[in-house]
Amino acid sequence: MPVGQVGVEAFRIAVRQVTQARGAEREGALRRLAEFGAVDPELRQEAADAICAYLRTPPAATAVAGAGAADGEDGEPRREALRVLVGLLRPASGASEDAGAGGASPGVVVDLSGATLVEADLGGCELAGARFADTRFFGATSFADARFTGDAVFARAVFHGAARFDGARFAADAVFGRARFRGPASFERVGFAALAWFGRGEEELWEDDPTWDAIEGVRPAPWDEPNEDDPGWPVAVLMGDYQGWEEGGDGARFGGAVSFRSVRFDGPAWFWKARFGADATFREAWFGGPVHLDQPSVDLDGARWAGTAGEEPARWPLGWAAAPGPDGTSVLVADGSVAPYSRQLADRDPDVRRAGLRALGELGAGRPELRQRVADAVCAYLRVPLPFDVTGELTPAQAGEVRLRRDAQGLLAERLRPAPVSVGGAGERHWPETDLPLCGATLVDLDLSGCQVGHADFTGAQFHGVTRFDASAFAGVAFRLGGPEGRASFHGDVTFAGARLDRRRGVRDVLGGVVFHAGAVIDDPEAPSAGEG
Repeated sequence: MPVGQVGVEAFRIAVRQVTQARGAEREGALRRLAEFGAVDPELRQEAADAICAYLRTPPAATAVAGAGAADGEDGEPRREALRVLVGLLRPASGASEDAGAGGASPGVVVDLSGATLVEADLGGCELAGARFADTRFFGATSFADARFTGDAVFARAVFHGAARFDGARFAADAVFGRARFRGPASFERVGFAALAWFGRGEEELWEDDPTWDAIEGVRPAPWDEPNEDDPGWPVAVLMGDYQGWEEGGDGARFGGAVSFRSVRFDGPAWFWKARFGADATFREAWFGGPVHLDQPSVDLDGARWAGTAGEEPARWPLGWAAAPGPDGTSVLVADGSVAPYSRQLADRDPDVRRAGLRALGELGAGRPELRQRVADAVCAYLRVPLPFDVTGELTPAQAGEVRLRRDAQGLLAERLRPAPVSVGGAGERHWPETDLPLCGATLVDLDLSGCQVGHADFTGAQFHGVTRFDASAFAGVAFRLGGPEGRASFHGDVTFAGARLDRRRGVRDVLGGVVFHAGAVIDDPEAPSAGEG
């Protein structure tokens, strides 16, 4: 029931105290907001706004608790504020999912963009709209069985611990572009009614769009991933002549295992340029619209697709194909046409992955129409994020993984480097004009000397060891997006002697903005020295 005039004034005082008071006075204000929200649903949005405003303020930087969690002297008040917020958002016992205005949180929108949350449990909450862009989640995080009736934006959010979304329902767009999951993540049985965006963050914006002001004000979590040193990668922007495209450097980045088991995608399921660092299962998932899921680590056993090749764009990993199934849907099955290759690059056994690389090379040699798909699969493998520093002291397993990466790079180089035609057909090993999508890849001792390449994307790539591009020729190559962010870095010596990187631009123009931490040979007396772009 609505509170009286005296109650409204007391509510306004509590709202102010949440952001302005400290200690016991703030804690008392939080308790009063919870009480007012329980009595009058019309006050819940304003109460939630006040709590979110407090949680968006930077935490006290006096201490760091737990495994890197930013949780200083005001840690407990922040936990209490989050608990009160959850109480405003979580339906009362016995309330139906479709209670609408009669539920516990009618029409409440939450904006926790850029906040630091520790052990956040929003499981079972109902949110009319949710903004968690650039939010840092420390410890275990749960949105299990949550209901999002409006857009849910997790762009550039960082989950430092395990993240659970099991059973959640997204009635509108769900945006996870550029989110980083550093621990295991689970999206089992989630329902996506609209766009499920885990891909590269792309949005067309006119140059006079006021949204640019908001983009320029974004302060993302530092890009401090192993082997990758571009701090602006999450908000890298590519500028066009008359329009601009906001392009996050990559799609979502999963450092640990992730499960989309039994998930339902009614709208587009977009994972273009997402990166999976461990097992990624989509077993028994249901896809109802366009799909871009071209990742070698993905398991699609039992998954179904309701589209058809003539109606919807669908990009599945090499080794999977859509076959006619029940009820007019297609079932994802192992693609017999690409035998003997069958998902070896997703295997945990390095010997199996090495055999997979050999099989891919043979597949491309025998079937020219599949060469680009084969190259895409190898590049996707090279884009898998590594959890260890490749320049540090390596364990035997880590050293083996680096050797495998060199093998994958070597496979590409051998096919891109022209060889004289011989009676035995050695010339068939040359795959001319093949593109290399290596955005964000970690590359070690890459040698493309003398290679002939189509278009290559090294945006944000990190080159370790000695790198060779001498005497190479590209139809076009990108080492950066249009702005200062999203640039490649060379951590060791590199040579571009005699290279032609673009058919219309000079080498220095192509390399503008790239970072060199060691020596660079560019056939130019004004070649950049170490540390210059």
